[in-house]
Amino acid sequence: MGALETDVLRCLWASESALTPADVCETLGTGLAYTTVMTILTRLWDKGLVERDRPGRAYAYRPTVSESEYAARRMEAVLAATEDREAALSTFVGSLSRREARIVRLLMGEPPT
Repeated sequence: MGALETDVLRCLWASESALTPADVCETLGTGLAYTTVMTILTRLWDKGLVERDRPGRAYAYRPTVSESEYAARRMEAVLAATEDREAALSTFVGSLSRREARIVRLLMGEPPT
């Protein structure tokens, strides 16, 4: 997933309603061409990350996954692509803050320390 796709998703996550490509362009405020934003939204739709409906002349898009679900999918994909999953997990867990490590332990059902 490219940086532009991630930026567009963040824009959609921050909105309480579906956004048209023009809405996304305005919200991003980066000067991206309307056609570029439309292409990105179509790619996200093809990937199943957004859904769309056509209330007027243009499609309006909303995310189908939350930011946390998206992050979890990305982590799963990275782990699936490594040959040494244990080493990748070990390195990742070793990089966590104490607070984050405590949250992981609680999620795994371990008693708080």
